[in-house]
Amino acid sequence: MSLPLSLLLTVLIVVAWPAPARDLEAVLGRMDEHAAAFRDMTARVRKSAFTAVLNETSEESGQVWMKRSGSRMMMKVEFTRPDARSVALDGASAQIYYPKIRTVQIYDLGRHRNLIDQFSLLGFGTSRRDLQRNYAIRLAGEENVEGRRCARLELIPKSAKTLEQVRKVELWIPEDAGYPVQQKFTQPGGDYYLITYSDPKLNTGLSEAACRLNLPRNVRREYPQK
Repeated sequence: MSLPLSLLLTVLIVVAWPAPARDLEAVLGRMDEHAAAFRDMTARVRKSAFTAVLNETSEESGQVWMKRSGSRMMMKVEFTRPDARSVALDGASAQIYYPKIRTVQIYDLGRHRNLIDQFSLLGFGTSRRDLQRNYAIRLAGEENVEGRRCARLELIPKSAKTLEQVRKVELWIPEDAGYPVQQKFTQPGGDYYLITYSDPKLNTGLSEAACRLNLPRNVRREYPQK
């Protein structure tokens, strides 16, 4: 006797699509392994910023450097298009350098330091325990990013204060790696940042100096918070 069509479809779906919980565990397991081994990374980066009120998107592209030294995380991004500027994060300090006007703006992150650390390096060196402590996580499907098949994770912050800044985070994790090739941060008003990484190079022995701004001697220093 032949199988009823409804039963046959059910069997095919179960075989073809593993249980979502099991898939999520596999993705988080890869991320945990990557977090334990992560020391540094360089990659090309593209950032898209969407402004909901204007229904406009702007784009920047350049290079990113990240390094973990013990519990300390450092990061530098050099945007080259459309306008040159560099951003560096190191502990409680953030610097933005505008080479056309030879000016660096220096910020004290203060009470926002933990939030900046959490978002700027999310998925790079972030353990499963930290992710599950700070977010409600679900597997939201699969997509291709930069020619790689990826699991898309949706992360909803558990902290009410964090939700005031970011309503949802999405990470695209390749099936053959434990770090994101794309991140999306959606704000309460519908604005979002989409960050895409390509040609990543991991654990190459990156120096701390590579994550600092290379400023000219006659640079003008500004402290916008004062």
